[in-house]
Amino acid sequence: MSLSLEDKRKIFKTHGGSETNTGLAEAQIALFTDRITHLTGHLKANRKDFATQRSLIGMVGKRRKLLNYLKGKEIERYRAIIKTLNLRK
Repeated sequence: MSLSLEDKRKIFKTHGGSETNTGLAEAQIALFTDRITHLTGHLKANRKDFATQRSLIGMVGKRRKLLNYLKGKEIERYRAIIKTLNLRK
């Protein structure tokens, strides 16, 4: 299931500053987090869906790379996004 356009706009407005600011690292991390939580719920119901499991691992890796980039660039923005999204680390 892909996110609706309204859901994406709401995520980008909340974390990116505006609906059209899709390139900000915080907005991308928030989008990945939303997709990861959706896929996690799907995998709890469908344990043998290995294609989804593989894509979930890839998304977690992409989110981790963005978080590492943000941590190296501006630590305060990193701490803020970790706190708002309730991520471990």
